[in-house]
Amino acid sequence: MRHTRFHGRVESGSRECGWPGCEETGEFRAPGGRPSGFDGPGDYRWFCLDHVRQFNAGYDYFDGMDSEQILRAQSPLHGWETQTRAFRPDAGVDGAPRWADFADPLEAISARARAHVRRRQADMKPENARFTPNERRALEVLGLDGDIDRKTLRLRYTRLLRQYHPDHNGGDHGHATRLQAVVEAYQLLRKAAAFA
Repeated sequence: MRHTRFHGRVESGSRECGWPGCEETGEFRAPGGRPSGFDGPGDYRWFCLDHVRQFNAGYDYFDGMDSEQILRAQSPLHGWETQTRAFRPDAGVDGAPRWADFADPLEAISARARAHVRRRQADMKPENARFTPNERRALEVLGLDGDIDRKTLRLRYTRLLRQYHPDHNGGDHGHATRLQAVVEAYQLLRKAAAFA
């Protein structure tokens, strides 16, 4: 790759200009269909000098954004709102253990470590790859693996509802937190792209 006097020119004899009907060499990079983001720099289109100028004259970075998204993109803090895992208050660790549930603090730490190892092993299974990390956590809440279908998900959800809902378990409201977690997990999973 060699740059010449025009800023942004990348000489390559193999690329053609992406402009319809143009047979010139595509030496100038322009934004493509997929923007840059977390998973990489995005796609590029390649044009000759005349067509990259024409493309740039009509290019609108904010096309398709609503006013709130435009304001956020123009903010000098854009991209700095989220904290890096190492600097988050929880440093990437799920909530603190319920110390009262353990006789020895080392048991609490050990239980947390075992849960983390189980979660990592579940993430490595090929059948779980079709789910996002949030969906995999939801599967864990429901006690399911990634090799399920929509019917199995619904049956598991119904069984857990009957187990934790006060109308079905003799009026016991002690499982309200667990019931809420089950409902939220199901609501997330029923819309999962893996079932589409």
